[in-house]
Amino acid sequence: MKAAEWTETYELAGRAREEALARAAAVLEGWGLVMPAGEPLVLHFGLGQFEQIGEIEYWIVNDTQNNYCGKFLFLFEGQRCPSHRHAAKDETFYIVRGEVEMTVEGETRRMRPGDTLKLAPGREHTFAAVGGPALVLEVSLPSVPGDNFFADERIGAGGVL
Repeated sequence: MKAAEWTETYELAGRAREEALARAAAVLEGWGLVMPAGEPLVLHFGLGQFEQIGEIEYWIVNDTQNNYCGKFLFLFEGQRCPSHRHAAKDETFYIVRGEVEMTVEGETRRMRPGDTLKLAPGREHTFAAVGGPALVLEVSLPSVPGDNFFADERIGAGGVL
C-alpha cells in the first residue's frame, strides 16, 4: 500500500487532521511535554470514527534491524484503540499522563500515571482514555505490517494490518 493510500484509508487527512493535532498540541503544551520530531500518525483505523476509535502516535523509533520500537500514544477522552493482538510483538505500556482503562483478554483495569503493563505476544488488548486525555509510552519489539490482528475485521484486510 502506498503512503497516500495508507493515509486515506487509516488516518485523518486535511483540516480534520490539523484540528486533531492542534487540540493534542494544546493538551501536551499544558502538560509541559514535547513530542518527538516527525509526522505523527492520526489514526481512525479505517473506521472513520476518530473521536471514538482512534489515537495519535508520536514515534520515537521503529528499528527493525536492532529489534526495538518506542512511541507515545495520545488519546482524547473517550477515545479507544481497537481491540487487537500481535503474533510477534512484545509490548510494555507506561502511563505518562491521564488515566487509561486497559482491557486484556477480557479483564479490565484502570491505569494511572506511573503504572506499567507488559504484554506478551498473542494477548488481545484494547485501551481508552477515561476522565480526560491520556498519554501512554509504548516500548516494544518493532511494529511491522501483518503483525496486527484486530477483532473488528473492517480494519485492514479482514482484521490484519
